[in-house]
Amino acid sequence: MNERSLAVWTFAAASLLALGCKKGEAGAEKKASALSEPEIKIGQTMPYSGPASVYGTIGKLEAAYFKKINTTKGGVGGRKINLISVDDGYSPPKAVEQARKLVEQDQVLLLFQPLGTPSNVAIQDYLNTKKVPQLFAATGATRLGDPEHHPWTMGFNPSYQLEGSMVAKQITTKQPGAKIAVLYQNDDYGKDYLKGLKTGLADNAKMIVAEATYEVSDPTVDSQIATLKASGADTFVNIATPKFAAQAIRKAYDIGWKPTQYLNNISASVGTVLTPAGLDKSVGLVTVAYYKDPVDKQWDDDPAMKEWRTFMKEYYPEGSLTDNINVYAYIVAQTMVQVLTQCGPDLSRENIMKQAANLDFAPDLLLPGIKLKTSPTDFFPVEQLRFVRFDGKDWVLFGDVLSVN
Repeated sequence: MNERSLAVWTFAAASLLALGCKKGEAGAEKKASALSEPEIKIGQTMPYSGPASVYGTIGKLEAAYFKKINTTKGGVGGRKINLISVDDGYSPPKAVEQARKLVEQDQVLLLFQPLGTPSNVAIQDYLNTKKVPQLFAATGATRLGDPEHHPWTMGFNPSYQLEGSMVAKQITTKQPGAKIAVLYQNDDYGKDYLKGLKTGLADNAKMIVAEATYEVSDPTVDSQIATLKASGADTFVNIATPKFAAQAIRKAYDIGWKPTQYLNNISASVGTVLTPAGLDKSVGLVTVAYYKDPVDKQWDDDPAMKEWRTFMKEYYPEGSLTDNINVYAYIVAQTMVQVLTQCGPDLSRENIMKQAANLDFAPDLLLPGIKLKTSPTDFFPVEQLRFVRFDGKDWVLFGDVLSVN
């Protein structure tokens, strides 16, 4: 979805939701009594269908993790977690429809991990107007970490601008004469990352010799890759979601283009991206990481990874043990439980946001030296990253922990 289309949908969504606000106020009155119910009702929109359906495993794993917490610990504070996870097809208007239903009919306490930049942007103003937490949104969009203007919204992923800036600094340090080609999704997600890349390049932005975009409705990005190769670029920054990232990696190899390749973190899964692209065709790819990869042999005897595998076999046996997205989802679910635990008996929406904005938490599946930290003025939990390079089997760490500070 391009920027103009997104703007139209956002305007339409705002208009539609405004019409229902008065009706929704009655539902809000009921919400106070819902807080005393013997469960913690949480809503979620997830692309179980559509062009980003590979991410559907996130919602499934998080539901499985909450089931584990309910089974082994009786929930949080004696109240079981009820996750209502619904399909939005990676469609902003559908996300709006589902978010409104979750808030006004299902009367959820908060929305947890709604996925995708376009969908999160579409529901952001509505949730903030209703003062419903939009917590740990599964996107790195910069606008989802703006407590001054949207105090009820907090993302989880590293800021796309931060990641893009770090990649830029790596290129200028290691490849000062590089000619850069960029593929990016034509929406807020792709443009946010590209902005970070250009900001990081600063006076060296002229190193970018070619840019190509794609729409989520496109069947392939083959023609874009051919165009980028023709530019003479020797460095390729791949800002794409899994389906298109895999296509780009495979096509570049098949047409004999062998640039230094940087892949955005959200598509760094060996199981769902590099394997479909071809492991042999992915050798040398560079990305950033902040949590342990399940296919990396160095973590085979790691207690946290063993615990994760045990969880997968017992609570989510259909989930892939080679998909790092399932590690990501596990960490975010742990973080949600941490916030609820910090809330104690006060599970008001205000206190949930207060506790989310006071995190100092290091789940064991994060890479050593990395932790999640937030404050009332810093709504980005992940601001430390490490570079990794794919050797044909594993992502191999190199360099030190990089921090925004």
